[in-house]
Amino acid sequence: MNASSKPTQTDATMNDPRWRALQERDTRADGSFYYSVKTTGVYCRPSCAARTPRPENVRFYDSIEDAEQAGFRPCRRCRPDAPSLAARQAEKIATACRLIAGSETFPSLDELAQCAGMSKFHFHRVFKQITGLTPRSYAAAQRKQRLDGALQRSDTVTDAIYDAGYNSNGHFYGESNQILGMTPGDYRRGGANAEIRFAVGECALGSILVAQSARGVCAILLGDDPEALVQDLQDRFANAELIGDDADFERVIAKVVGFVEAPQVGIDLPLDIRGTAFQQRVWRALQEIPSGATASYADIAQRIGSPKSVRAVAQACAANLLAVAIPCHRVVRSDGALSGYRWGVERKQALLEREAQE
Repeated sequence: MNASSKPTQTDATMNDPRWRALQERDTRADGSFYYSVKTTGVYCRPSCAARTPRPENVRFYDSIEDAEQAGFRPCRRCRPDAPSLAARQAEKIATACRLIAGSETFPSLDELAQCAGMSKFHFHRVFKQITGLTPRSYAAAQRKQRLDGALQRSDTVTDAIYDAGYNSNGHFYGESNQILGMTPGDYRRGGANAEIRFAVGECALGSILVAQSARGVCAILLGDDPEALVQDLQDRFANAELIGDDADFERVIAKVVGFVEAPQVGIDLPLDIRGTAFQQRVWRALQEIPSGATASYADIAQRIGSPKSVRAVAQACAANLLAVAIPCHRVVRSDGALSGYRWGVERKQALLEREAQE
């Protein structure tokens, strides 16, 4: 090998995947690495707004300590030795979330914004950017989660209403159907008196069960055994009135089967999506993955502003009851390999292959 063909520092820098994050000033990379600039003697975070340095002058480090041991001082512009703007905002939003979760009555937008030290408009935008939900939606999900527990442990529905943070019966009953999909008394009795229509059919992925509550499609289940799918639905709503073999419902399952066969067409049916605030954030992020694309569990954790919650993201995917409509099949491991899927890895692979050919 002659001298001209030897790898240079420029080559090493430009071939490093971190170089692209530096060029794009990617705030999502902040904290994952740092870079130094030989000509200025400083080290920076990836999102530093300073002029992009020449690649031959750049070195990458995994930590602040490594950069300082190499003789570099922190940049005064991006202050890599201090919490990043994203980290500071995330901490403020986390404080607001704790305030919502711990309050007897849910705080107003003005109170939350004041707690975070932001204007209410800026707070609203940052809150949604980090959590994937508006403050109102997040509070509603927290209230639903609290109400679930209160209905199980309280002696009366009235006690549960106040335990969950409602300040009047009228306020609660005005939105109870939207929150629970049924009356609170029926909810306590495992769905008693609630009507859930369902049908079982066949599609390219095997047997499919579609169920619909008064609010919308509440389950799309896949499997090999139709009877097992019906039993699963019965277990979830043990005391509900399950109505099968309804001719009017056949058009609903036909639409869902058509959607499974051709996801790019979309589904124009209302969905009854219930879950914790965290699950809703994950599921919302999944719905934003376009057909034909995939994302890793780490990608989803990053998108919802909770990069350390990779395992919790995987658990939220596993808790999804709306196959294909909430496309958890589009989530793969960081190395691109397929991971577990509630309805079988073979179905996951078949869905991804079909979408890749669209």
